[in-house]
This record gives sequence, C-alpha cells and structure tokens, in this order.
Amino acid sequence: MSLPRSSSKSACFPWDLCVLLFLVRFSASQGSALNCHKTCICASNIVSCSRMNLSAAPTALPPYTAVLDLSFNEIARLRAEWTPVKMPKLHSLLLSHNGLHFLSSEAFVHVTNLRYLDLSSNGLRQLDEFIFEPLARLEVLLLYHNHISQIDRSAFAGLNSLQKLYLSQNQVSRFPLELVKDKNRLEKLSLLDVSSNRVKVLPVQELQELPAWMKNGIYFHGNPLLCDCALYSLLAHWYIRRLNSAFDFKDDYTCVLPGTEKRTVDAFELNVHLNCSTFKEEDEEAYLDQKLILSCDTKHRDMTKTWVLPGNVALSPDSNRSAVLLQDGKLQISPVRAEDSGVYTCFAVSDAFNETLYVVVKVHNFTLSGMGDTLNTAYTTLVGCLASVVLVLIYLYLTPCRCFCCPGRGKGKNPHEDSIHSSMLSATPTHEDLASKAELNRHVAFIDPKDLQSQNGKFNPSGEEEQGKGPRKKSVAESISSVFSDTPIVV
Repeated sequence: MSLPRSSSKSACFPWDLCVLLFLVRFSASQGSALNCHKTCICASNIVSCSRMNLSAAPTALPPYTAVLDLSFNEIARLRAEWTPVKMPKLHSLLLSHNGLHFLSSEAFVHVTNLRYLDLSSNGLRQLDEFIFEPLARLEVLLLYHNHISQIDRSAFAGLNSLQKLYLSQNQVSRFPLELVKDKNRLEKLSLLDVSSNRVKVLPVQELQELPAWMKNGIYFHGNPLLCDCALYSLLAHWYIRRLNSAFDFKDDYTCVLPGTEKRTVDAFELNVHLNCSTFKEEDEEAYLDQKLILSCDTKHRDMTKTWVLPGNVALSPDSNRSAVLLQDGKLQISPVRAEDSGVYTCFAVSDAFNETLYVVVKVHNFTLSGMGDTLNTAYTTLVGCLASVVLVLIYLYLTPCRCFCCPGRGKGKNPHEDSIHSSMLSATPTHEDLASKAELNRHVAFIDPKDLQSQNGKFNPSGEEEQGKGPRKKSVAESISSVFSDTPIVV
C-alpha cells in the first residue's frame, strides 16, 4: 500500500531536522562554535574573540588562523582538547585576563609552531614539569601578574628558541639561575624579568660572570633583597656599564638592611649605609710570555667587532704584533711582551646599535716562573734572618757563665792577658782595653768577612796584611765590623 505524496514529505522533514539538531549539539559539546559575525572578528588570518564572555575556546577555527586572541574571557581551564585539530599556521596565542588556573600537560600539542604565547594576568599558581616542551619554536612567553610560587626546574625544558621570559609580579622566592647558567640553560634567552617577586638572595657571583648581553636583560628590581656590599658592587658595575636592567630602573632597586628594624633603603646608597667600597673597573694583568685573551663584552649579541691597539694602532692581519683577532671577536695576545701594556679599544657595530669598549692591560716585567723564584728567595732570606736572631737570643740568655766569673777559677790568671779571639775582634790595636771591657759586660759584634781576609784570601789574626812592601797596621775604620753583615759573631 503506497503512502500519499503528502504523507511521504511529512515523514522526510523530521528526519532532516533531527540530523541538523544532532550536529549542532555535537559542536556545542566540543566548545563554542566559531561565528565570525557574532562570536569573533575575523580579519584575514587574524581571529579575535576578545571580550565575548567565552568559557571555552571556539571550535571550527579556520586552518589558516595565524593569530588567535582569546583575552578578557572566562576560560578557566585549558585542556588538551581545546583545539581538536592541528593548527600549523598559528604563531600567536593570547589568553590573558581569563582567570586561567589550570594548564593541561598536553594543552599545546596541536599548536607546536607558536612563537608568541600570552598567559599573563591569570590565576596560575605553579608550572609543572615539561609543561611547555612541545613549543620548540616559542620566542616570547608572558607569565607576569599571576600567582606563581612553584616552578619546576624542567618547566621550561624544550624551549630552545625562547628569547624573552616575563615572570614579574608573581610569588617566586628563588631566582631561576638554571635558565641562564646551568648546562641546560636557554641558549637564546636575552630577557629574564623576575621583578616584583619575593626573591631575597641573589646568586651575585654567578650573575656577575654572565656575558653583558645577558646581564643587560636580567631584571630583578622590586624584590625584598637583603642588603650587602656584594649586591651594591653588582648594581654599581651594571650601572657604570649602562646596562638596561640597572640603568633604566635605578630608582626601583631597594633592599632591606640587616638588623631588627628591617629598614628598606636604596640599593645604590649602600656605600653610605654599609660603608661599602666604591666600585672601580679592574685592569687586566698579565706576565711576560703569557697568553692573554681580551673579551669585547658588548651589551648586544652578534655584533661585528674590531680592535685598536695601544698607540692608536689598528689591528691588521699583516701586523708583526703578537695580537690576533679570534672568530668570536676576542683578542688574543701571545706571547705577552712588556710593550703590550696600554689601552685596547674595541669597536662593536650592528644594524641597530654601536658600542665602544676600553680594556686597560698592565704587563708585569717578569714571568710567572720568575715570580715564583723571587718569592722562594725572599722566603729563604726571611727564615735565615729569624734563625740568626734566635741564635743571638740563645747565646745572650741561655749560655753558662764564663770561666772568669766562676769562684776559684780566676786565681792565677793575668787579668790583662788576652786570647787570640779577643784580638781578632778588636776595634783598636790595644789588647788591655778590650780585656778590661770583656770582664765587665758582653756584647755582640758583626764582622764583615772581607775585613777578615788578606789579599790572598787567608785570615790574619793580628790585624795586619801584606800590601806592597812590609806589614801595615789596619786602621780602626777598616777593622771595625759592618752592621750589615749576614753572619753574627757573638763574644
């Protein structure tokens, strides 16, 4: 039995409507459907869905989307399925001001070509391990104005192209040194902003060893830093070099003085509060025959560098000097000579910036090995002098009484009789005077060995020497001992 034509049409219409309703419900379950007339604003490859009260990212995004703006919405959680298909052309994603407090570990697996990611002004509290690992091409990451207090050491692993990282206005209490110093550091990172956090202690020594192009972009003002002279020296050095991080925010660097008051002061005035010494750029010191490498430590990376030697002599490949320009722009001097002392000038040039640096070199007029020999000789001389003083003191205070002062031993001895030793030390040819003085007190005489030898090198105990014809008596001036003699004779 055939149905009427009108009945056939009425049966078909509800079926089409059911299919349409199913597709709409399926799309709604996956997220907000994209409507460039109501939901978002589309301009070429830019899709702007800002301020649309969205609780989830819209689905069915055009595959050619390059910039997606989802800021100022109500997207609290960014799950892995926020974009069900890969978007190879998407390079900028803006998610600021959303109250975002959860990031899935697979939130970025379909947008691996991102170069700019803005997650600022949200409610993020921690960054888990390898959270950004799929973003190998990311260059700028904005995380400022969140509540981040915990950052896993591997949270930024895989960001091999990252150049700028903004972490200011959070609750970070530890400076992330591994990002700029560790073996897994971000090689291209030129800006690290950890200002206005809760950092109290900085790794000053490690930061001072970084190249200038990295220090130029490390910002840590607005933290409750503890005052000490190391911090003052660091900031003073950076300010003298006019590094942006210290020069542009000079008034914002404060620290807390030690003590019970916990008073906050200007970090650049610690030379007054803590009597810190004024910072002065140190010269490069070198020794003869040494190899010396001078660095042109510029504030910007990848600059073309040329050197001018002392005396305003331009460095050229044909010069006979020992200075050679290395591939990385450093100047090698080998071997170092005395005439290499002076001021070396480095001119650094790039498309957007020029810089001139001066390096003062001071060459010591001896080698490192020669300096060691000098120190050894001085040490030996000092030990010899101390030993001589000890021997003199031992004789003066610890020797037994001489025979003429012992009871019963001086009888029968001629008081005017003298020995050969007394005549040897006589300052005058009169033995009687010296013998009488020897009985009264002791004294120490230092004899010049030259005065104890005749011209043939033999000792003359009588104080006479042969010169020309016949003996001649030595004068008082010639026989008296020298006070500069190294050999003390005790009598």
